[in-house]
Amino acid sequence: MIEKVLIANRGEIALRIQRACRALDIKTVAVHSEADREAKYVRLADESVCIGPAPATESYLNVPAIISAAEVTDSIAIHPGYGFLAENADFAERVEQSGFIFIGPRGETIRMMGDKISAIEAMKKSGVPCVPGSDGPLGDNEAENNRLATDIGYPIIIKAAGGGGGKGMRVVHTEAALANAVSLTKAEAGAAFNNDIVYMEKYLENPRHVEFQILADEHGNAIHLGERDCSLQRRHQKVVEEAPAPGITEKLRNKIGERCAEACRKIGYRGAGTFEFLYENGEFYFIEMNTRVQVEHPVTEMITGVDIVKEQILIASGEKLNYQQKDIIIRGHAMECRINAEDPKTFIPSPGQITLYHAPGGPGIRVDSHVYNNYTVPPYYDSMIAKIIAFGDSREIAMARMRVALSEMIVDGIKTNIPLHVDIMKDTGFLAGGVNIHYLEKKLGL
Repeated sequence: MIEKVLIANRGEIALRIQRACRALDIKTVAVHSEADREAKYVRLADESVCIGPAPATESYLNVPAIISAAEVTDSIAIHPGYGFLAENADFAERVEQSGFIFIGPRGETIRMMGDKISAIEAMKKSGVPCVPGSDGPLGDNEAENNRLATDIGYPIIIKAAGGGGGKGMRVVHTEAALANAVSLTKAEAGAAFNNDIVYMEKYLENPRHVEFQILADEHGNAIHLGERDCSLQRRHQKVVEEAPAPGITEKLRNKIGERCAEACRKIGYRGAGTFEFLYENGEFYFIEMNTRVQVEHPVTEMITGVDIVKEQILIASGEKLNYQQKDIIIRGHAMECRINAEDPKTFIPSPGQITLYHAPGGPGIRVDSHVYNNYTVPPYYDSMIAKIIAFGDSREIAMARMRVALSEMIVDGIKTNIPLHVDIMKDTGFLAGGVNIHYLEKKLGL
């Protein structure tokens, strides 16, 4: 068993990893920037190391500082959480070259799945359904690109091979606009990702965003933990997530989930991962794989009873999966609201001191948060300060409990998006279930 884990992250995920380590009787090292010196997870860790000034580029993205912190604390493994360096193949390789265990996939796997073109190729070989597309990078031959788009059928979308987070994408409705769209997307991709390779896919106009959680070990075992619906988004950022996805049958869940698990076996995947799909007219279309734990992993934990972060650590220790597919039984329904320090109407970040904080409770309520009374939300990082997760025997019960939890939560001193979540939980379209990825933006008039 790993004896000590350095947590290369901050915020609620740092505290979440810390809790999983304590359940396994593993000591933790918290690394932090100067701005996070008074954070809860820093105080609760067995050891802590300041790795630099407030800007992430000088601290949480500072690879030499993180490796040095692992060395001076005699850490055995490094958990990257999500964001920052979690899907950085070079970081994963550097960690292992330095003699530490990286709690996640191998660097080569992260690199393969981080490139959307190679990821799609790997999925097709494993029978995972993909969006019709160019099956490779686009060249400079306008006639060939026009032919590809015509064969796929407009509208199409140009995507950056190294993109993510909604960046490096452009929808094209006509042939007249194609050449300029390819050129602009290539330029943007080169500037944003240092990789100007782009590819083409059919643009699905009203899809849902449904993803499958998997776990895989080094011994060739892989299982899926069912699916989550993450369609309620604003500018490609998830706002509310739920599991299981409304309207997905057990037969379809097992079919797609097993294909994801088989893909993991074929590529030698290790750890937790998520297959993201667009879902439209009863069909799934693979778009990308996230090679890390997801922000929304708690909803899957609630309906399966599996501690995903704990399993990540056990897998990294070289152990076989604790579960077989037959052991995974979906029970009830869970929903997660991301609570951000931001104006609920303009979405402008609202850092500052929380003068009063009260977390909700009651049956089926879980709150993952690193904040407390008089905590100061720094302006340098992501604005998420908490996640409320509600569980119930049915979707209706989960939503009712979420409404109660939102009414109980108090965060004074800064603005939050709690009013937006209150509105969403009363929205008739969302209550019915199965809204598409454009629903929230249309509701907000964006």
